[in-house]
Amino acid sequence: MATDVAVLEQGAVGKSLGNGGACCKSGPGYATPLDAMAGPREALIYVTAVYSGTGIEKPDYLATVDVDPSSPTYSKVIHRLPVPHLGDELHHTGWNSCSSCHGDPSAERRFLVLPALISGRIYVIDTKTNPKAPSLHKVVDPADIVQKTGLAYPHTSHCLASGDLLVSCLGDKDGNAAGNGFLLLDSEFNVKGRWEKPGHSPLFGYDFWYQPRHKTMISTSWGAPAAFTKGFNLQHVSDGLYGRHLHVYSWPEGELKQTLDLGNTGLLPLEIRFLHDPSKDTGFVGCALTSNMVRFFKTDDGSWSHEVAISVKPLKVQNWILPEMPGLITDFLISLDDRFLYFVNWLHGDVRQYNIEDPKNPKLTGQIWVGGLIQKGCPVVAEAEDGTTKQFDIPEIQGKKLRGGPQMIQLSLDGKRLYVTNSLFSTWDRQFYPDLLEKGSHMLQLDVNTEKGGLALNPNFFVDFGAEPDGPSLAHEMRYPGGDCTSDIWV
Repeated sequence: MATDVAVLEQGAVGKSLGNGGACCKSGPGYATPLDAMAGPREALIYVTAVYSGTGIEKPDYLATVDVDPSSPTYSKVIHRLPVPHLGDELHHTGWNSCSSCHGDPSAERRFLVLPALISGRIYVIDTKTNPKAPSLHKVVDPADIVQKTGLAYPHTSHCLASGDLLVSCLGDKDGNAAGNGFLLLDSEFNVKGRWEKPGHSPLFGYDFWYQPRHKTMISTSWGAPAAFTKGFNLQHVSDGLYGRHLHVYSWPEGELKQTLDLGNTGLLPLEIRFLHDPSKDTGFVGCALTSNMVRFFKTDDGSWSHEVAISVKPLKVQNWILPEMPGLITDFLISLDDRFLYFVNWLHGDVRQYNIEDPKNPKLTGQIWVGGLIQKGCPVVAEAEDGTTKQFDIPEIQGKKLRGGPQMIQLSLDGKRLYVTNSLFSTWDRQFYPDLLEKGSHMLQLDVNTEKGGLALNPNFFVDFGAEPDGPSLAHEMRYPGGDCTSDIWV
């Protein structure tokens, strides 16, 4: 019974079993972030798996992975849902309803929304009918999106308390960043138009997070699709084809109120998260190229400011394309109790845990290497100030060498298990970790010490996407059927 409850949608079980303090009148998700921490342990996780850009002419798919340690298929892909088209590049995902709709008993977390970054399609997946074997519900046609909004290259989707969905788009159909903005879909996934007011589109697009009690939404800046789809070229940064700004909007009106220039310490700001406590007026953004974790916050006059909270120094290296290698912070998240922040350095290869109970002074409490370009056996070596060289010991797991670097992460509701995949984007994977395209991704699980801090590799969990039936695939974002700390927003 416990396993069945765990895989069911939390809103549905909450009505009958009272999980997380839900009552018969509640909607999806949980009343508060702390209620979510007391929710059922995850038993399934959905993972986007990509063939686009790998040379394998197969459609991308949504993999269902069994993460119940009492199950005979633990740590296995138990279902694959291929999408109907080729060349999509499934990337980030979101829910049709989440904890922002908790007060609406008519709302239901049923559909997983899969924007395809390259093709511009948006797939809607039914996860309720059979959580272990999701099915395709609807495809939002990119031509319809372009015709009604001019938007393309969809990335992040968040559900709104109104029942609508908001999707950030990174450019126009020709890959120009100037055409980017925010797509609004209704609860039936019909295109409503743009969310932001005319003339209030950002310079670049990527991720976003809203904090309704502060009437604010903030978005980040990756780069022009015409640039990043061809691979990373440092010259494109100098050419102004990548971002370094945060865009502050009035919520829910969509008026651009402020643009924060993060400068040369904040190049390529990607993932953004407010603290989960909806009363808090602070959060963090991971700046990939400069490998800084920047804290943003509201000031006394009601405007927003920022400061570097954590800095990962580049490593001096030999036998690489540049004399120094940035960590490349590509993903991060915050535990539901706002105690710990986790991030990855995709190139260096480590996952870090910081205590952020004082958000102004994060303290490193855990670190583990699970890949990267400077591992023993690789040609690249790091050079210390005294001229000595070093490489990092990377553990094997179940007899397999770890490939690539840690990239996307997802935390269990209780904060005790951190899941890790290692594909960023097929073109960039090919450039920095060509082995990934030949041997495929993998997925790991780290055990988290939530009392003293610390990270340890779980030797019993290893999902090898290099052994998939249609050939090696690239695993990216992860979602639980009942929601998680990177898709749920509280109002």
